[in-house]
Amino acid sequence: MALSRGIVEKPRGPTCRHMTQKKDAGSARIAENKKASFNYFFEERYEAGMVLQGWEVKALREGKAQLTDGYVVIRDGELYVIGCQISPLRTASTHVKPEQARTKKLLMHKEEIKRLVGKVEQKGYTLVPLNLHWKNGRVKLEIALAKGKATHDKRDTIKDREGKREVERALKTRNR
Repeated sequence: MALSRGIVEKPRGPTCRHMTQKKDAGSARIAENKKASFNYFFEERYEAGMVLQGWEVKALREGKAQLTDGYVVIRDGELYVIGCQISPLRTASTHVKPEQARTKKLLMHKEEIKRLVGKVEQKGYTLVPLNLHWKNGRVKLEIALAKGKATHDKRDTIKDREGKREVERALKTRNR
C-alpha cells in the first residue's frame, strides 16, 4: 500500500502473524477452582491481570498452580488474591527465594474496582477466583462476584449431579 509521500507500508494481518506469535496459547487453562461452583452462586464474572515474578510465570507454564483455597480482597482501592499457590520449579534461581503463597496484586480498571467495592460491601457477597488462564501470552485470573450457598443448596447440587449421572448411565447401557 503506497501513501501519498511515497512511503511504503508493510501489509499487516494473517501473513505476518506466524512470525510474532508463539504456539497458539489462546486461552489455555492453567488452574481451575472446582470447589467454587459448589460453594457459591456466581452473580457476575470479571477477568483481571496478575502482577507476577519471573519464576511464577515459568511455574505457571508448567501448570504448577492451585486456586482451591484462594480468595480476593480489596485493600486501598486495589484487588489482591490471597491463598493462590504457585509451586516453584526445582530449577528456580539460587538468588531468588520463591514464596509459594505470596499475595498477588490484580489489575483491573478503576471503574470496575469501584463497582466491585460497592457490591462486596453488601451482605453476603464475596470475590472468588475461578480460574487462571493464558490470554495473548499473559496470565489472567477470572474472578466472580459470588454469594455463598446454604447447606440445603449444596445438597440440591449434589442431588442434581447424581441424577444426571444416573441418566447418563442408563443411556449408556441402553445404547449398548
